[in-house]
Amino acid sequence: MSKLERDLANVSVASLMRLCDALGVPIGSMFQAAKGEIVRSGEYPPIDFGGTGLREYLLTPSGEKRVQVILSDIQPGGGSGNEPYSLPADVEFAFVLAGRMHITVAGESATLDQGDAFTFPADAPHSFRSAQASGCTQVLWLVAPALPDAGWQRPAQPE
Repeated sequence: MSKLERDLANVSVASLMRLCDALGVPIGSMFQAAKGEIVRSGEYPPIDFGGTGLREYLLTPSGEKRVQVILSDIQPGGGSGNEPYSLPADVEFAFVLAGRMHITVAGESATLDQGDAFTFPADAPHSFRSAQASGCTQVLWLVAPALPDAGWQRPAQPE
């Protein structure tokens, strides 16, 4: 037992099950997720998925794989660029916190105003841009499951 606690020995699944039974500990409790992790206001880690005229921040912990939440601050005329992109995920959700956003998904376009929400398949080709003449557009994005840790970004835009 002492060697296990000090990570000096490994245990088989069968031995782990017997140990849990002897201690009266449910085997499932050994694999429960953490209770939660706080990402404080003003401490959002910046991320760069490409695009122009925008700043983006990751609101979910970087290790979270079930869902990813991103906050975008988009300057007038800024956005993902003209070339549509798709994400290696199942669903994408956008909620406009401030301003207006023009979004095109699978060739269909819509303008979203403050308070509007839009859910669509993440793997559908899409693009977005601020529809504001002045002031920032702020959008909360939810992607599920979370994007891979590396190897993905929006297409680069010509300068």
